[in-house]
Amino acid sequence: MDELYPERVRADIDLGALQHNFLVARRQRLDSHVLAVVKANAYGHGVDRVAPALFRVMRQGDAFAVATIGEGEQLRSLLPDANILVMQGAVNSEELQRALTGRFWLVLHSPYQLQLLQEAKLSAGTGLNVWLKLETGMNRLGMGFEDFEYCWRGLQDLPGVGRRVIMSHLASADDRGSDSVLRQQQRLQDMLQGLAAETGDWSISLAASGAVLSWPQTHHDWLRPGIMLYGGSSVLGETGPERGLRPVMTLRSRIVSIKTVAAGESIGYGATYTCSSQRCMGVVSIGYGDGYPRHAPNGTPVLVIGGDGPRRTEIIGRVSMDMITVALDDIDARVGDEVILWGQGLAADEIAVASGTISYELFCKITSRVPFQYHGGDGDREDV
Repeated sequence: MDELYPERVRADIDLGALQHNFLVARRQRLDSHVLAVVKANAYGHGVDRVAPALFRVMRQGDAFAVATIGEGEQLRSLLPDANILVMQGAVNSEELQRALTGRFWLVLHSPYQLQLLQEAKLSAGTGLNVWLKLETGMNRLGMGFEDFEYCWRGLQDLPGVGRRVIMSHLASADDRGSDSVLRQQQRLQDMLQGLAAETGDWSISLAASGAVLSWPQTHHDWLRPGIMLYGGSSVLGETGPERGLRPVMTLRSRIVSIKTVAAGESIGYGATYTCSSQRCMGVVSIGYGDGYPRHAPNGTPVLVIGGDGPRRTEIIGRVSMDMITVALDDIDARVGDEVILWGQGLAADEIAVASGTISYELFCKITSRVPFQYHGGDGDREDV
């Protein structure tokens, strides 16, 4: 164990699973482009390795999405020829100049961003790709119809603007029983009818991960997979593997101590767990200092790889900075045995539900003291 796995904790990243999940998104609508969301360091997975692996399976015309200009610049240094959309757009003239230098596509979500473009006096050959964001019910970034129409018409007069995409974002696409998705889709359709007489080259994007998997009527010209790329669920009550997705991150640690705790004794800080009978307990070398959620309660599942193969068990006792404690009753476990906290064989979505959060947060909160190991993902571009 020590020779093969010297680290006390490790995150294994399966780039082949990442590419598989991208193609799952692609197959939902083969004639759509795919906008792969790699913001926040590819949801904590490491954009420097994730983005090139995705680029290898992209089609001509597909693109990446990041949140900020800085993220775009990092990605541009990795992939000089990639299409890159900055979803918060440029918020001042300095950012706009950086965006133009980086050849980024920009979201325009507020009228002041049109003014920035007008003041920049773009040349006719700029060919800036602009995504106009319409507010249809999320009530976050996006413009109401009057501001949207004002910006739409304003872009008509800018010689440096090339292709335009109309986009919006769904508030409840993770809930297949919600009627808000259909209301937002209808608001988008109503707005499009108002622009039916307009000329220009434009397309539509509405579906992020939840809608990609559950709402085909929202797919349109661009799909925007995010969490599903990393194997996480975007549908309430389901895990990623239940939707044909493969876990990309497997978080691993190992048992460093095994002991017997008598009935009536408590385990860990705050005595949150008291043994009703004698229990065999293992200490696993991972905690919130590594990014494992401190608020994971008693009963949160873990997977122990012992002498009798993979066995599910549970946390007993409060998560501390460097350790968790797990039940080992009836498990053939030894010091040094591997423990999977989430990933292969144990969906991150299960841990997220138990901890009252979402898999997005679990992935993004892995700390710098956890080494990452990458494998797979060396295939060429693939059309399906």
